[in-house]
Amino acid sequence: MPGNLQYIERLQQQPWWEFTMSERSQLAQLNQKIAGAETLDQVMELFFRSIRPLCPCDRIGLAFIEEEGMRVTARWAKATYAEMQLKTGYSEDLHGSSLEQVLESGRPRIINNLQEYLKERPNSHSTQLVVGEGLLSSMTCPLTVDGRIAGLLFISSCRPQMFGRHQLAMFNLYSERLSQAVEKAWRIHQLESVNRAYTELLGFVSHELKNPVASLVTDGRLLEGGYLGPMTPEQTNKVRRMISKGEYLLSLVRKYLDLARIESGSMEADIKPCTQFIRDVVEPSIEIVLPQFEERDIHFERDYSESVPTCLCDRNLIRIVLINLLGNAVKYGNESGRIRLTIVPEESELRVSVWNEGPGFEERDRVKLFRKFSRLPGLELMSRKGTGLGLYTSWKIIQLHGGRITGHSQQGQWAEFTIHIPLSPGAP
Repeated sequence: MPGNLQYIERLQQQPWWEFTMSERSQLAQLNQKIAGAETLDQVMELFFRSIRPLCPCDRIGLAFIEEEGMRVTARWAKATYAEMQLKTGYSEDLHGSSLEQVLESGRPRIINNLQEYLKERPNSHSTQLVVGEGLLSSMTCPLTVDGRIAGLLFISSCRPQMFGRHQLAMFNLYSERLSQAVEKAWRIHQLESVNRAYTELLGFVSHELKNPVASLVTDGRLLEGGYLGPMTPEQTNKVRRMISKGEYLLSLVRKYLDLARIESGSMEADIKPCTQFIRDVVEPSIEIVLPQFEERDIHFERDYSESVPTCLCDRNLIRIVLINLLGNAVKYGNESGRIRLTIVPEESELRVSVWNEGPGFEERDRVKLFRKFSRLPGLELMSRKGTGLGLYTSWKIIQLHGGRITGHSQQGQWAEFTIHIPLSPGAP
């Protein structure tokens, strides 16, 4: 074993009274602050600021074991100097490295002369980098939670021979709280990273699909309309089915694009007074869903005045909600059945309801209506194509408006969904 490398058999249990009053106070504050930190940056920034007055360090790094224990990757680092050579994201294989022994033993490691250590291990690339930064001694501490190593903490100094019994005893006092805080923050960070990647992929794939599918639908309509020459009845029927499937894919793409906007936080409501709600929101929404009414022979009823009071809304977003509700009414309603759109001004709200004849849902399932990817049980409902995204997206949009959305049903007969959006103060 190299002479400048020391594995500590056990952390020195230095009695509490051997620490100065200032050290005791600062360590107690450190533990308390770390417990309240939420993100990895917050945890480590607090630790960096708090530990430097107590421990002679110029650089602190944090790494995690990845790829099922085969690789260690630096995930956080900060130094008192500007240029770091071993940066966040740096990764090395564990096999054959001295860190492998730290992980196997669970014991801290001290190197009090990094230059001599590098001479003994000239192939250690990570040591080359930190020596290139001017570091001369380091302490590597495993962060352990419930008997397993959650990460590795690297405390380094630009001076040699800086770590010993006192620093190890100090680490022993804050290691448990720091280990727990680091693991919690890292897990949250990983979940957020996965969610961002999922959202980006969702948006990218949906966007890339949108134009080709729309082009296919347009080409199909040209064929169906006879613009490219006459077709046999069988050919026309095939083209209509192709158009129908393309339109279904387009509706999915729109839903996933809306979801991507929601998940990324980029969906914001531009809420303004809307003086022509029927003209600007309702009729354009009906126009989009009208072909679905005709395809399923739906009898559509309008129950509203052409003039309603001025409401506060984002016209584009409320159109998305209405298209979702009307589309669901077609999808889950009875063929040749009825759909009714009702708009009623109330004291401070505009109530917009979409009612349809159909199988409906059980009262106990109402709590599942507005959850992402949630679909209600029942043979008849599950047999109809759907993603469970339309109602979730609608719920999110109505939340942005400070309104409400509800669903009611009489199973086997009808279902009704209602949104409430605020009226403009003093609306006529």
